[in-house]
Amino acid sequence: MRPPQPILVFLLCALSAGVAADEQEAHRLYLRQQGGDTFAAGDAPRVSAPVKGDLLAAGGELRLAAPVAGDVIAFGGTVRFDGTGSQDMYAAGGTVALEGAIARNARIAGGNVSLGPRARIAGNASLAGGRVEVLGGVGGYLQAAGGRVVIDGRVDGDAEVATGALELGPNARIGGRLRYRSGAPLVQDPAAVVAGGIERLEMRVRETAGRAAGPALLGLWTLGLMLLAAVLVVALPGFFGRVAQIVRQRFGWSVFAGFLAFAAIPVGAVLLTMTVVGLPLALLAVIVFFALLKVGYVSAGIALGDAALGRWLAARAAHRGWRALAAALGVLAISLAALVPWLGMLIAFLALIAGMGALLLQTRAPG
Repeated sequence: MRPPQPILVFLLCALSAGVAADEQEAHRLYLRQQGGDTFAAGDAPRVSAPVKGDLLAAGGELRLAAPVAGDVIAFGGTVRFDGTGSQDMYAAGGTVALEGAIARNARIAGGNVSLGPRARIAGNASLAGGRVEVLGGVGGYLQAAGGRVVIDGRVDGDAEVATGALELGPNARIGGRLRYRSGAPLVQDPAAVVAGGIERLEMRVRETAGRAAGPALLGLWTLGLMLLAAVLVVALPGFFGRVAQIVRQRFGWSVFAGFLAFAAIPVGAVLLTMTVVGLPLALLAVIVFFALLKVGYVSAGIALGDAALGRWLAARAAHRGWRALAAALGVLAISLAALVPWLGMLIAFLALIAGMGALLLQTRAPG
């Protein structure tokens, strides 16, 4: 498979350079709650025991081979699922490989996304990545977006694809209609079958006004975040130095904690609004949540800047001015990486929740 663009490689390598942290750090953690849900996080979590409820996993390298009675939710540098899921699957990572079976729907995004020959999604599939391969079976419809999409398996329903290049292999069997947008002509093996016919759609063109205003607003927003990163490093060098260290050395745990906060705080705020007494707390929770989003994103940039400074200009790594400059450039690097087609939103989201999680981990750490 083609590697992601250089800026993506630089970002992921810098953020996960410390994934193999302290040897005393556990490689996995299971927390079983009343519903039987299982939470796994660490450098390289492995889950093989049956899960009675939902499975939520985050880490540098995930290997999930368990039968799961509920939903499968996984985020990591590499995610591989060889088990069986009785509900839906939601996964994102640098590389996501599905080799098992999902009884309902699957929503997957990553640098490289692959449904192996043995993979089976009984319901619908929505896939996005730099490269997307569908070698297994999809029982419902298929939605795919990527730099390159290869379909060489079975899709019982319709298929809708947006890609730079689309290829239908000899084992492709599409029971419905194929609709696709592509910058290149369709490459179709003579043995491929599309029962409902093929329709090439026109490439969507953005309005001229949107093209002009969008970059300007994005540039101003990015400059504001860069300035915030520099101010935070100068004002609280020790605190954000520790936050940056957590992001680098405990990336899996940071993603895990950040995702829990990202999911739990809005739900808690909604529940609080149901009572008169809880309404002020709900408003406070919303304010804290949006502050965490911004500072979490900036913290990932600070971590990236500190990592680059420590590697290439180690003698200046303790200087506040250099750290502020590196933090601003780290935020800029993440913002540029977020513009990568198909992968940008995934990159920004992973950076955001990793920064949020590191903030929470540092807040509860002693000292």
